[in-house]
Amino acid sequence: MKPRQNRRKFSEKDRADMQREQMLQALERWVPKTEIGKQVKAKTITNFGDVVNTGKPILEQEIVDSLLPELSVELLNVGQSKGKFGGGKKSIWKQTQKKTNEGNKPTFAAMAAVGNREGYVGLGYGKAKETMPAREKATRMAKLNLISVRRGCGSWACGCKHAHSVPFTVEGKSGSVIIRLMPAPRGTSLKVNKECQTMLELAGIKDVYSKTKGKTSTKINLIMACFNALKELNAMKLNETQLKELKIVEKANT
Repeated sequence: MKPRQNRRKFSEKDRADMQREQMLQALERWVPKTEIGKQVKAKTITNFGDVVNTGKPILEQEIVDSLLPELSVELLNVGQSKGKFGGGKKSIWKQTQKKTNEGNKPTFAAMAAVGNREGYVGLGYGKAKETMPAREKATRMAKLNLISVRRGCGSWACGCKHAHSVPFTVEGKSGSVIIRLMPAPRGTSLKVNKECQTMLELAGIKDVYSKTKGKTSTKINLIMACFNALKELNAMKLNETQLKELKIVEKANT
């Protein structure tokens, strides 16, 4: 018998380095088609905040990869896999099947959240016949849906001068699910669903209270409602006095 060859075990750091090399190679081959993309390629725009301020939609993933190369990507548990004795286990893949004359045709869906933990966060949903294309679609859509999140210290029980929470109470809705995010004092941590915790951490929010209504077992609607609540933070018009009192960080550091 031939001796078994030792296979190299790739660590998370090795995978991150490989993904970074692939991203750099893709950026070198990138030929921009939009006006913003051409400006980023020519290094006329070097700050992602300038892209957000234009108000134009981001249509090329390479724009985000060029300006925010250290963006973190997390896949959220939106599905359920079969477990022992009929039980279920959380999974990052949501699998559905379509019955045809040729047999069952499975489809996989995934939801990804991206962020730099300094005020930028994005959410994307992808669906494909295989797992990896679904993951790539979700990651791409999350980068295209990147938004800037206001952070502050809106809790009456906290007198710190750090932007660790949301500046005021906001609500988000998706389907039957309604979620309310409320300011919390420093050290409270994130009192919210685990998947929403991941998204808030990527946005740079460390302390928050929450309250939910509706069918929260539908994870996709719950996560979408939380993302819509973060969007509402930018919809509120505030003057300079309110910005100072609530310690609001209007723009991200990048």
